[in-house]
Amino acid sequence: MKANFLKYIALFGLVGVLVSCEKDEDKIFMKENPAAPEIVSVPDLKLSRDQGSETIEFVCSPVDAGFEASARYFLEVDADGNNFASPIVVYNGVKADVISMTVSELNALLLRKFAADAVANAEFRLRAILAVDAGTGAPGTSNNPFQYISESKAVEVFAYGLPRLDLQGSGLTQKIESALGDGIYKGFVKLSTANPFTLFNPDTETVFGYSDGAVVAGGDPIVAGGDGYYNMLVDLNAGSYSLSEYKIGLIGSAAPNGWDTPDTKMDYDAQNGTWYITIDLIDGFIKFRKNDGWAWNLGGSPDALTQGGSDIPVEAGNYTITLTIINDATGSVVIKKNVVQ
Repeated sequence: MKANFLKYIALFGLVGVLVSCEKDEDKIFMKENPAAPEIVSVPDLKLSRDQGSETIEFVCSPVDAGFEASARYFLEVDADGNNFASPIVVYNGVKADVISMTVSELNALLLRKFAADAVANAEFRLRAILAVDAGTGAPGTSNNPFQYISESKAVEVFAYGLPRLDLQGSGLTQKIESALGDGIYKGFVKLSTANPFTLFNPDTETVFGYSDGAVVAGGDPIVAGGDGYYNMLVDLNAGSYSLSEYKIGLIGSAAPNGWDTPDTKMDYDAQNGTWYITIDLIDGFIKFRKNDGWAWNLGGSPDALTQGGSDIPVEAGNYTITLTIINDATGSVVIKKNVVQ
């Protein structure tokens, strides 16, 4: 497989010489056995809320293909001994020397996999997807990329539990959380104009509402401006709240409404931090959009979705689709075809 890929690289290099008269020394060749990426060091992962705004760093080394390779990297974590059967992606990007994030950002991701306020055994790995976008379908191109995986690093992790506000009366069991325990709470919530709600703090047994222009104890129920998902932010220090529409939908020639609005809306799994839908599709293509608009849309390789990425091909059938959005910018998707009895 790799030998065939080297032939393709050589062919592309020859075409480049004929067309642009590049020098022979400018041609690119790939190593027979590229060196996999490596996790050089892992920070202390006994996390604490009082350090939530501090930056934490994983030091890594990128894949070595023998030339300056354009690769996408995924830092993944799973329970020790699970053989990465169901990992959580904590980083998705093109930079792989130092991967940094805040303690609170990492803590929120770890809570999707591990119990709060308890030490757990975990494994981290760094996975690299290397592709040459030649459009030939050959090994190593975007339709059939190479994958290289680091050795795993076994570590102990401790994810702290988060203060929360429960949405009472919203029609669903849902909450928003304070990553830093600083009186600022946020999260995705599904609201309806038919279900005004209040905010209950289980630690203090206080019920908050909105009266006279402020979030206050004993205030009136909050009413959403429309039905659907919102990114909710509550600042108890300032006595304020905001609701920003955050409706993730599926669109495309394979979808029920084709490329027309409205998109087919997905639901949110707060525990796993994923968007999901079970849907009948026809032969064609799909993408993912926010709020029925193209200003924000994800496409490309299912393992490495990017803003404005290419349409994703699917065959006709019934599917369960699970979308992970990372930093409101990139992500990944699992498109599972169901067996219909």
